[in-house]
Amino acid sequence: MSRASRLAPVAALLLLAGCAIGGPKTEVSIFAPQVRTQADPSWPSVDWRLTLGSPGAHALLDSQRIAVRPTPDRLQTYKGARWADTAPEMMQLALTEAFEDSGKITGVSSWGGGRGDFGLFTDLRAFETVYVDGRPMVVVEIQARLVKFGQGGGLVAARRFRTEVAPAGEKIEPVVAAFGEAMARVGTDIVGWTLVEGERAISARRRAAEEPAGK
Repeated sequence: MSRASRLAPVAALLLLAGCAIGGPKTEVSIFAPQVRTQADPSWPSVDWRLTLGSPGAHALLDSQRIAVRPTPDRLQTYKGARWADTAPEMMQLALTEAFEDSGKITGVSSWGGGRGDFGLFTDLRAFETVYVDGRPMVVVEIQARLVKFGQGGGLVAARRFRTEVAPAGEKIEPVVAAFGEAMARVGTDIVGWTLVEGERAISARRRAAEEPAGK
């Protein structure tokens, strides 16, 4: 289990916020989803390093507010509840630990911590609860781009990943649990895709280098 997976929801942690001393106070519960990723034995083991860029996101998702869409054209937030970090920060941590815990890659670093052989850049397109026919559905959607650094580098592959998880109920606790499951599913899919596409690019480059000149 990764460090992120050990972060149980800390609903017991309450922040008392008020406009002024002695003014009205609102209890705000802070949540950190449990993220449990499972490595696939069929994933290739690679000898290259990966740099993870910080996920991009629009203003509401790039915050600690927990987004909910009661209707298709209305985006709100859960009252009295916040994430422990911003959604992009939580997703980047979950991805980093999913790669590390897979045991399939030489090294993973965040942008600014040294550049690897490949870069994985993501945009967080959805990280919210959507109501469908009156029932909540947690949606996590990420656009991913794998880039090769160095001479002859460039875009290797791009793909959009999306998963939907139905919470066990409408209260915030089961919703948070569903977010953890959705993050794990998306993270697992992205790790496997990155390893396969990166190794495919390396193999193609090696084959090209081994071919006789002029062939």
